[in-house]
Amino acid sequence: MSNDLATILGVDNLVELGLDEDTKAVAGNATGGNVRISIEGRVFRKIVGGKEVSVNGDSSMNVIFVKMAHEASRQYYNSTYKKGVKLAPACWSNDSKTPDAEVEEPQSDSCSNCPQSVKGSGTGGTGTACRLSWRTAVVLPNDPAGHVHQLVLPATSTFGKEENGRWPFRPYVQMLANNNVSAGKVITKMEFDINSPVPRLLFSPIGAAGPELKNILLAQSKSPAAENAIKLTVYKSDTQVEALEVADPVKRDVKKPTPEKVEDVSDIVKKWTKK
Repeated sequence: MSNDLATILGVDNLVELGLDEDTKAVAGNATGGNVRISIEGRVFRKIVGGKEVSVNGDSSMNVIFVKMAHEASRQYYNSTYKKGVKLAPACWSNDSKTPDAEVEEPQSDSCSNCPQSVKGSGTGGTGTACRLSWRTAVVLPNDPAGHVHQLVLPATSTFGKEENGRWPFRPYVQMLANNNVSAGKVITKMEFDINSPVPRLLFSPIGAAGPELKNILLAQSKSPAAENAIKLTVYKSDTQVEALEVADPVKRDVKKPTPEKVEDVSDIVKKWTKK
């Protein structure tokens, strides 16, 4: 029906029309729900409305970032994570600086001074009890006008150093910025770090998003789906508070193979900087 509707309305891309607040409110859950990419189990999983609909078993995947939260977010759970069970966070923050105003019992006035954010406060004395993550919205290069996917990156995929021409998320964006390149104008390859005992993504540029995609990507970046993707949304019901969360990574032993040589990306960056 979507293609028929586009023909009736005389547009090529329904995304450009967008949804107003009245339409979203009346439509409710009929709009399809949140679409996101999960990296659980070291594979890329497409989740729609909380249900897994497809799995990409490849070790890498190409995306285009259309929107990114300006700050990392935080969530603290005072109960043990169980797969398939939605838990209510005891405390959370959209900017990882202070607890959100809706938190009934903040663990601290400041995230930086919170005992749950101290290294070693996590399960088994590792990591932190309060989990940090970075929320982004991405589209697929082969279907830029299609679904906007929420991609939530755990701390392990967010911070760190360059590794053979690949970067964790924030250093990757910083590298692009240092070369005067916006992340939204790049086709990005994200791939699993095979040397990590937990699912961890590294990022690298593989090309520019062409000028023919400019209007499509701009429309996607302003869509309600993109806006929702970068927010830590907490739902309230009569019985509990449910939050979209990143599960604690499960460690497993892996062999560390000899790293493959990665092609230098400096030539790509030089081409962009000349434009």
